[in-house]
Amino acid sequence: MTVLKALKKIFGKSEAEQLAPGSSPSSSSPSSRTDGHQPERTAPAAIVKQEPVAPAAPTAQPAPYSDKPKAEQPRRPRAPKPPVSTWKLEDFVVEPQEGKTRFHDFKLAPELMHAIHDLGFPYCTPIQAQVLGFTLAGKDAIGRAQTGTGKTAAFLISIITQLLQTPPPKERYMGEPRALIIAPTRELVVQIAKDAASLTKYTGLNVMTFVGGMDFDKQLKHLEARHCDILVATPGRLLDFNQRGDVHLDMVEVMVLDEADRMLDMGFIPQVRQIIRQTPPKSERQTLLFSATFTDDVMNLAKQWTTDPAIVEIEAENVASANVEQHIYAVAGADKYKLLYNLVNDNGWERVMVFANRKDEVRRIEERLVRDGVNAAQLSGDVPQHKRIKTLEGFREGKIRVLVATDVAGRGIHIDGISHVINFTLPEVPDDYVHRIGRTGRAGADGVSISFAGEDDSYQLPSIEALLGRKISCEMPPTELLRPVERKRPKA
Repeated sequence: MTVLKALKKIFGKSEAEQLAPGSSPSSSSPSSRTDGHQPERTAPAAIVKQEPVAPAAPTAQPAPYSDKPKAEQPRRPRAPKPPVSTWKLEDFVVEPQEGKTRFHDFKLAPELMHAIHDLGFPYCTPIQAQVLGFTLAGKDAIGRAQTGTGKTAAFLISIITQLLQTPPPKERYMGEPRALIIAPTRELVVQIAKDAASLTKYTGLNVMTFVGGMDFDKQLKHLEARHCDILVATPGRLLDFNQRGDVHLDMVEVMVLDEADRMLDMGFIPQVRQIIRQTPPKSERQTLLFSATFTDDVMNLAKQWTTDPAIVEIEAENVASANVEQHIYAVAGADKYKLLYNLVNDNGWERVMVFANRKDEVRRIEERLVRDGVNAAQLSGDVPQHKRIKTLEGFREGKIRVLVATDVAGRGIHIDGISHVINFTLPEVPDDYVHRIGRTGRAGADGVSISFAGEDDSYQLPSIEALLGRKISCEMPPTELLRPVERKRPKA
């Protein structure tokens, strides 16, 4: 029996002819662009209208015929419902203080203020107070501040406010984000997305992440399931989706480039240029750029990508946090591992972060610690992303005692309770020293950093001290900390 005859038998002649294969256009997705910038919009089935749908007729209608598997058919996603709450702005009482800026001093949506209240942030940090004054007015901005100063919240609050004040288009593709945040490392992307989820939980805005090393198809399914309002991504994985036609960037209203100096160092700028060419012209989008340093290269990029930006620089009284006690041990390279093991083991430290300059060094240190009975894990570019996430969670929960990392993997890690940071090798870039020791002494807690200066890396000390603006006394480690390591079996 032919398909047409079967349909006639079930539905009658008129409906069967409409439902027969070939009688109506099949669904398609916006996978190509005609001009290299704008997506083709000739396939209505791939568009989801964001407006109230009229009530369905009482008589149920049969679903249209499609030869695609169900999973590939376009779906109308259900918008997530923000948590029901009786919270009112009056519940968030913050008294004015001289020299401090409250979030109440800006016209922020109640849903956003509710999330800020939940996070326990009554007053803005200096970078937030200065940047928000410009960005909430729609200006482009370039910001420089130390790590841990609240710049992530600054640009997220600007993005969320923009998206809440401006209604989304009535028709848009699933893969068209309204805000784009580009960051250089997977860990930083995950951290930004986590902060964004906390700040958007009462708004109904959708946050998505694209990072390399994770299941591509799983990320694609998330993209196809609902609209993307805020997309946080590493450059490479974002280009993968963009070049396949799964993501279009022509509706980006706000673009953020975080840690621009790090993207320069890692060679990501050619990829970032490709991405920016897919977004609207700089006069039609808001662009925010953040960097730990303002080099000539960073400022040249900022001029290319921004329009009359406000420049905000936050100079800290101390480059390194005053909460971090800094020590430097002069030690031969052959004795560094003995010193590390005995420091951790003798003192019973429970949450320690160890930095080394190269991936092979990180691997060897972690393997030796595990062999000698210390619960340790490594974090570097060679570790698969799913394992990195699991490792970070284990470290955060106290299941992992020592985390050994490279600078690239360690950038953007925000975990409270890290008591000690150990520089197994001194970093080649002085700024990385500040970022490393900034992993401890967070949220007002005290922390300790210990650096090993050997014959191969002690020449880095003068440039680090010049950045800090002071000398760090170099001392010899106690003899008992250089004793041979007793071999132990790893604990089960």
